[in-house]
Amino acid sequence: MKRDFGKIEAWRLADDLALMIYQYTQRFPKTETWSLTSQLRRAAISVPANIVEGSSRKHRKEYLQFLYTAYGSLAEVGYYIEFANKVGYLKNGDFEELISKHKETTKTLYGLISYIEKRPYSQ
Repeated sequence: MKRDFGKIEAWRLADDLALMIYQYTQRFPKTETWSLTSQLRRAAISVPANIVEGSSRKHRKEYLQFLYTAYGSLAEVGYYIEFANKVGYLKNGDFEELISKHKETTKTLYGLISYIEKRPYSQ
């Protein structure tokens, strides 16, 4: 059963967060290009990408596996945001905006996972 990932709110939020991360990491020091910047970007883009891949899977178990992978990557993103703030790479307003979007995305993705887990098995 193919799902239209564009209609999944958790995907929309994760996509917005990934775009924000790409914008804010452009301001990170060039010495971070192949370390924190790269790690943060890869983790951030992994979240919506795993939601997309999972949404194309036929079986609920596979879908959930990808959603949980996305959830793990989202946790990683949260740590990197906190770390970037601690080392002074984010302005306070930037940090607040990113962490707020991260929390909203986490809550929404967790809600999607809970919903899918509770749905009656139909396949």
